[in-house]
Amino acid sequence: MCGILCIFTHQRSTNTNLQANCNGSCSKSSDHFTNSNESLRELAFRQSSKQRHRGPDQTGVIVSDKEGFALVQERLSVIGVKTGRQPFTSTNGTIHLVANGEIYNFAQLVSWIQKANGNESYKPRSDCDVLIAFYELYGADKLLQIVRGMFAFVLYDCNTHRLLVARDPVGIVPLYNGWDEAGSLWIASELKCLVECCREVAVFPPGQAYYGTREDFNPQSYFAAHWMTGIPTASADLQQLRLQLEAAVESHLQCEVPLGALLSGGLDSSLIASIATRILRRTSGNSNYRLKTYSIGLEGGGPDLQYARTVAHHIGSDHTEIYFSISEGLDLLRDAVYHSETYDVTTIRCIVPVMLLARAIRSEGIRVVLSGEGADELFGGYLYFHRAPNAAEFHRETVRRVFGLHLSDCLRANKGCAAWGLELRVPFLDTDFLQHVMSIRPEDRAPTSTDNNGHIALEKSILRQAFAEGNYLPEQVLWRQKEQFSDGVGYDWIDSVAQWASERVSEKEYETAADRFPFNTPTTKEAFYYRKVFEQLFPGSSFAQTVQRWMPRTDWGCSEDPSGRKQNVHRDHQKSIAQ
Repeated sequence: MCGILCIFTHQRSTNTNLQANCNGSCSKSSDHFTNSNESLRELAFRQSSKQRHRGPDQTGVIVSDKEGFALVQERLSVIGVKTGRQPFTSTNGTIHLVANGEIYNFAQLVSWIQKANGNESYKPRSDCDVLIAFYELYGADKLLQIVRGMFAFVLYDCNTHRLLVARDPVGIVPLYNGWDEAGSLWIASELKCLVECCREVAVFPPGQAYYGTREDFNPQSYFAAHWMTGIPTASADLQQLRLQLEAAVESHLQCEVPLGALLSGGLDSSLIASIATRILRRTSGNSNYRLKTYSIGLEGGGPDLQYARTVAHHIGSDHTEIYFSISEGLDLLRDAVYHSETYDVTTIRCIVPVMLLARAIRSEGIRVVLSGEGADELFGGYLYFHRAPNAAEFHRETVRRVFGLHLSDCLRANKGCAAWGLELRVPFLDTDFLQHVMSIRPEDRAPTSTDNNGHIALEKSILRQAFAEGNYLPEQVLWRQKEQFSDGVGYDWIDSVAQWASERVSEKEYETAADRFPFNTPTTKEAFYYRKVFEQLFPGSSFAQTVQRWMPRTDWGCSEDPSGRKQNVHRDHQKSIAQ
C-alpha cells in the first residue's frame, strides 16, 4: 500500500518561485506553517511526509514548473520491487503517473498492450505501470472500463495538459481532494496531507474519475450496474458463487513479498484464509504450505481467538495470536483518530485492535495480508439486516452499505494497516465478485428462517451453503453468527473504551454538542470525545464533513449503538446457545 500526493497550481507557469507560481499554496490558518521561500517541491515533499507510514520504502517526487504540478509517491514495494519506483513517466517523457493500490488484471492489460504494439517486447515495471501504456494506446475511457483492482491514481498528460484521476468502484483505498487559497488543486491519499494547506476538502468518490484540465475539476461516475438502481431477479447459483470467490482470492495473491492473512475466526476471514491456503498449496507445488495467519484479542481471550485457533488448526496455517490490554488500547485512541481520519464511533473502536495487529504483523516481515472485509455489505451480514421489512429494502440497504464502505470498513482496514506500512487486500470486494453477488436477488441473500439442514436463521446463508461441502471450514465456524470485530476481540473492550471516553466529557460540555457540532452532532459522550480530538487534528467544518457515521437502521427498530451485541438477534442467538 502506498500514498500519493499531487499539487496542481492554479495555472501553468514558467516561474519557478512558489510565491508567484501558486501564491504559497497555503491558507493562513497556521502561522508557523507558511514559508514564502519554500519551493513547490519542498512543500509537496513535506506535506506528503504526513503519510510516509503508508510507503516506508521510497519517496519519489517529480515537479514540473512549466506545467505547474508536483507528484509524490510514498512507496511500499510489493510488485516490481526493484523496478517499480514511482512516479512513472512514459517512454517519450510526456505522461506521468502516481498510483496507490494493486491492478489485479495487469497481466491481461499487458497482453492487450503487446498485441497493439505488434510484439511482445513490452514489460511493465510493476502492475501499475500498465496504466500509462494502456492509456497511451486506448485512452482514458477504455482504461477505466477494463481495469480491475483496488486503486487511486493520478495521471498527467503534458501533451493535452489534462489530468486523469480515478478511484476503484468501492473505494478500497482512500483518496481526497482540496483547494488552497490560491485555487491550486490538491489530491492526496490521506486527509492529513491537506491540513494547513486546504480550507476546502472533499472525499474523492469511489467509482468516479475526472479527465480534463485542472480548472474544471468535477469527478463523474464511470462505474455503473443495474443493481445499483434496480432490484435483481437472478437466483443464486451456489457453485458459481464458490468459483467466483475462489477466482477473486487467487487474483489477490500476486506479490513478490511475504504474504499472510488476518483470521478473526468469523466466517469471512476464515473462508478467505482457507481458500488462499488451498490455492497456494496448489500453485507452489507444496502440499504442506502453511499460510501465516494472525488474530488479536484481549488478554484473557475474546470470542474470536478461540474460533481463529480452531480454523488455523483445520486449514493447517502457521498461526500467531496477538494479545493486548485495555490500557494499551486506550493509549492508542488519539492515534486512532489521527490515522483513521474520522470521528465515527464504530471505526475508532475497531481500528485500535487493527493497528495493534498490523504493527505486530509488520514486525515479522509480512508486507501483504488478506482480509474478509466486504462480505457483510454484499450479503447483508450485519445483524440489523434481520429487521429488514422486505426484500427490496434489504437490497437497497446492501447497496447503500457497499457504497459507504470507503467511509467505514475499507477506511478502517486500509488506514489501520497502512499506519504500519502493511498492505491489506479484500477479495470479497473484487469487482467481478461484487458484480456477481449484487446481481443475485435479495430473497436469496437475505437471512432465512432455516436452511435444508435445519440451521437456525443466520445471515449470509448462501455464502455458507456455497462452502458447506469440501471441508473448507469446521461446522462451528461455517455456521457461526456474525460478531462485530470490535466485539469479537473481547466484549470488555467496547465497554471500557465507551466508559473511558465518556469520562472525559463533562455534562456541561456535552450540553454544547448541538451548538458546537451542528453537523453530525454527537449523540453520546463517547462520540463527543472523538469529535473533540478530530477537531484538534483536522480543524475546520470542511474536514468534519468528510466523515460519515456508521449506524444500524433505527427506523427498522434497531438500536443506534453499532455494537452487534445491542441487536435483539444477537441476544436471542446467545440465549438459544445457552439452552
